[in-house]
Amino acid sequence: MKKHKLEIACFNLASALIAEKAGADRIELCENVKVGGITPNYELFDETRAKISIPIFVMIRPRAGNFNYTDSEFEMMKKDIQYFKDRKVNGFVFGILNKAHSIDLERNNELVQLAYPLPCTFHRAFDETSNTLLALENVIKCQFKYILSSGHQASAVEGTTELEQLVYHAKNRISIMPGGGIRSKHINHLKEKLNVDFFHSSAIKDKSEMPNYDEIALLVDNLKKV
Repeated sequence: MKKHKLEIACFNLASALIAEKAGADRIELCENVKVGGITPNYELFDETRAKISIPIFVMIRPRAGNFNYTDSEFEMMKKDIQYFKDRKVNGFVFGILNKAHSIDLERNNELVQLAYPLPCTFHRAFDETSNTLLALENVIKCQFKYILSSGHQASAVEGTTELEQLVYHAKNRISIMPGGGIRSKHINHLKEKLNVDFFHSSAIKDKSEMPNYDEIALLVDNLKKV
């Protein structure tokens, strides 16, 4: 059985500080919780990097909406990756789809190579693909380290069956990271079903952008239990 770790989605500096203090293993840094996160501004990253010591994975998503980007948006994504890479980021989170909701092999591969040797997570754009197993193989081809997924459902708990299948078919070639509505009350069930490295949560329990300290601590505590 793998040792389970916790990634917390953070939308501001205060969130990152709470996540680290409560015991999270790393954060996913982005902005604008209402649209599911976009690329954080450079000042936010620089300030967060200076004040926390746990790993930071930065979301690279130039706008809200679909995951099929224009040439200018793609160039912006490359520029952002280079900026954060030069400033001691630990990894990246992004995902580009074709108009047919399949994995854009060429563009994703280009960004992964630009990010190298830093690891990359293919985010929940994965859950918009129409052929799950083909999408899995194509993300692996692009050499991503992780796939963040709720199993094509509104939450990871609802998508547990598909997540089990993804873990099985991945065969340790890529790490499946369950995310989407995960809270401490779900984690023991998910641990039993899914032999994965990381779980992902925002740990937000109200309508703000702030994670709940006690919720993160509970998640961490339950993940450490055998």
